[in-house]
Amino acid sequence: MRKSRNERVKKSFSPKVLALSGIFLALTVIVLYAESLAPTGRLSLYVLSSLFVSLLVVESDIRAGWLFYFSSSLLAFLIVPDKLALVPYFAFFGLYGIVKCYAERPNDIALEYILKYAYFNLCLVLAFFLVKEFFMEQVVIRLPWWLLVIVLEIVFFLYDYVYSLFIQYYRRRRRR
Repeated sequence: MRKSRNERVKKSFSPKVLALSGIFLALTVIVLYAESLAPTGRLSLYVLSSLFVSLLVVESDIRAGWLFYFSSSLLAFLIVPDKLALVPYFAFFGLYGIVKCYAERPNDIALEYILKYAYFNLCLVLAFFLVKEFFMEQVVIRLPWWLLVIVLEIVFFLYDYVYSLFIQYYRRRRRR
């Protein structure tokens, strides 16, 4: 039986979900702030920042995930001094938990990976054009572009796999 709109809204904005949202929001902004200051290991901080939206989707629903994404993006934009460092979060990492949720809904593994890789490759193309347009003089890429794309596709596969393991671990711990 489908839940009524009021029941779904109550779940999205229950006190527990609001409290978790506040905690995850603070942690996301702290991680993004640390990322903007870190000299190395920045990718790992982006990955960490992307996990919080998925936890909120697990605890509530996709609407809470969207609200969290917009809230964390806005708050990070207001607080983090290096605005350019937020672009990967805005474009890929902050949205990935939501995209992953939508991609895994049909319960068809082939369609799931087609959707995930379509999103990843779209972000990759956008990143390429952004770098080409604004930063090409500063960026030196020593690999052929096709090899770089293959390496990034493999890294994305590993990222998605570890992300799924994290969500499964969280769901098992939450059940206890």
